[in-house]
Amino acid sequence: MMKYILITGAAGFIGSNLVKRVLNDDPEVHVVGIDNLSDYYDVSIKQYRLNELSKFGERFVFIKGSIADKSLIEEVFTKYKPEIVVNLAAQAGVRYSITNPDAYIEANILGFYNILEACRHSYDNGASGVKHLVYASSSSVYGTNKKVPYSVEDKVDNPVSLYAATKKSNELMAHAYSKLYNIPSTGLRFFTVYGPAGRPDMAYFGFTNKLIKGEKIQIFNYGNCKRDFTYVDDIVEGVTRVMAKAPERVTGEDGLPIPPYKVYNIGNNQPENLLDFVQILQEELIRAGVLPADYDFEAHKELVPMQAGDVPVTYADTSALERDFGFKPATPLREGLRRFAEWYKGFYC
Repeated sequence: MMKYILITGAAGFIGSNLVKRVLNDDPEVHVVGIDNLSDYYDVSIKQYRLNELSKFGERFVFIKGSIADKSLIEEVFTKYKPEIVVNLAAQAGVRYSITNPDAYIEANILGFYNILEACRHSYDNGASGVKHLVYASSSSVYGTNKKVPYSVEDKVDNPVSLYAATKKSNELMAHAYSKLYNIPSTGLRFFTVYGPAGRPDMAYFGFTNKLIKGEKIQIFNYGNCKRDFTYVDDIVEGVTRVMAKAPERVTGEDGLPIPPYKVYNIGNNQPENLLDFVQILQEELIRAGVLPADYDFEAHKELVPMQAGDVPVTYADTSALERDFGFKPATPLREGLRRFAEWYKGFYC
């Protein structure tokens, strides 16, 4: 029997990098990737990522479709019987959730429910079923928590965006299914992921696009924001370690499963001031030849108030990840932005 891993959001930023890593690490593994190739951002970048995966031939099976399509998900689980499921498919973005809430309910709530149901029924008729469900949560669940760094032990009941609310809902739904059906599940709260071929709606990418066009970039909260920028390779390293170590199944005194359920932060544990971040980005864009050495950055910067749904700081407490997996993200911001700038130069310039 072939060993299959299902990765949803496979044409996405984290998803495509994870597919590549999994297939490189284990020549015996096959990956089934699902993605609806939504036009939320430039589809040519998603196609670029998929082209990078074509070198793996038949070991990578790509299916264009939505996880909100229940019949499709049931068909995939029936045909491939994945041992590990990594759900990264989601409608991302805090600000977009304010103007397009339907997309978040469809992908993040209904879609995740379909994944959970498929995992549940993977055990039907005594089948061994899914050994581990890993899914993307977000640092957005912390909302406006005053205590930093953010710990997975913190109460996160005050989301400031629908996006954050859907991600917290994913954690609650996974907990219920872990309890009821003994599904080992691990949620990962990602902190501001960046790197080559990333999402154009993220600040570093959007800033670069605007600067190239000679437009002004808006720096929110007058620059008084801090973000725990996490390089994509660090995220992927964390995810692969988590995939290999599912929470243990244990029966409680009531005869029901103690939920085999965990949640971890994956962040750089070193928040950077937004103005410092912009300074490093501009230096690396000049170094890579994306922008000329005499570019007038001051004329292209505008300090503006905080946007609705945003938070002033993200800061990950990664002690649980370090304790359980011996790993802590550590790629310096300059190194990560240098790799992005070099990729951008090759892709666009």
